[in-house]
Amino acid sequence: MTAQNQQDQDVVAMILKDHRTMEDLFRRMRSVESDRAAALAEFSALLIAHGEAEESEVYGALKRFKDVDNEEVEHGAEEHAEGNEALLALLEVSEVGSDAWDSRLEDLVKAVSHHLDEEERTILNGARENVPDERRAELGAAFLKERERHLSADCGSVENVRSLVRG
Repeated sequence: MTAQNQQDQDVVAMILKDHRTMEDLFRRMRSVESDRAAALAEFSALLIAHGEAEESEVYGALKRFKDVDNEEVEHGAEEHAEGNEALLALLEVSEVGSDAWDSRLEDLVKAVSHHLDEEERTILNGARENVPDERRAELGAAFLKERERHLSADCGSVENVRSLVRG
């Protein structure tokens, strides 16, 4: 694998790219000029696919590396559950842009932004410094495959989010 290919497949870079997309979608969901419902649908699918792929393909692998904080990895999974609950609360509001919708959007932004910030500072910095490039590329390929599998299965639907949250 070339150095450029490894960089393109780097799991840390992929996760960070998704995080920036989520932040952009937050801006679209807050903007009255945007199609807020479409932005929410896109966000919902991305959040679920991203979190599920991190938990099944990345978090477990990272726990095996020295200097990647296992407690932070466990905490990351807990924060995915909190984000999913906040997402469900927003998806269950029928009127986009209503006071209830705006309030629940802010709850979602707060929960997810906190997680992104914490994950980037603790888990991802640890992974970048302690996981070899080749292994990060392997994890990136696995993350991408799992993420795509969830996206193609309509993972952001309210029914799927509800089943994840309620078990």
